[in-house]
Amino acid sequence: MANIYGYIRVSTKDQNEQRQLHKMMERGVEGRRIFVDKASRRHFDRPQYQLLRKILSTGDIVVLENETLFDSRKFREMGDMGRLMEDQFLSLLSYVADQERKKIHQRQAEGIAIAKSQGKHLGRPPVNLSTLSKQQIKIIEKTHSKWKSGEITAVMFMEMLELRKNTFYKIMKEYEEGK
Repeated sequence: MANIYGYIRVSTKDQNEQRQLHKMMERGVEGRRIFVDKASRRHFDRPQYQLLRKILSTGDIVVLENETLFDSRKFREMGDMGRLMEDQFLSLLSYVADQERKKIHQRQAEGIAIAKSQGKHLGRPPVNLSTLSKQQIKIIEKTHSKWKSGEITAVMFMEMLELRKNTFYKIMKEYEEGK
C-alpha cells in the first residue's frame, strides 16, 4: 500500500508553517509523515527533504502545498528518482489542468441551459426573409424573375444580396412560398 507523505518548505526561519501543516492534515497526511524544512529557495540543502527522499519507495505519494518548491534542474540532479518524481509531478499538474477545463465546460453548459430556459437566443442571429434589409428585399423583387428565367446566375444574385449559398436558397424558398 502506498504511503502518503507531505513536504513543506518555508523560505525563512521567521515564516510559520502552521497554515501548510493544517492543509496537509486536512488532505489526510498524518502529522508524523510531514517533513518540514526552513530554508531559502536558493539552497537545496534541506535535511528533511533528503530524509524524505531516502525513505520514499515506488508508489508512495508526496503532497506538496506549493508546486514551486522544486524546479526541474533539481529533479534532474536526483537521477532516476528525480525523473520519476518529475514525471509524477507533471502528470499531477496535467490532471489538475484537465479537471479545471472540465469544470469550465460544465459551468458553460449550465450557463447555456439557464439562458435557454429564460428564452434567450444563443448563437448567430437567424437570417430569413423578415430579417433582410429593405434594400435586399427590393433587390429580390427586381431580380427574382431574371434569375428564374436564366438572365442572371444564382452566384450573381447571391453577390447582389451579399448572402451565402445556403442562406440564399433558404430565403428564395421562403420568398417563393410567400408569393
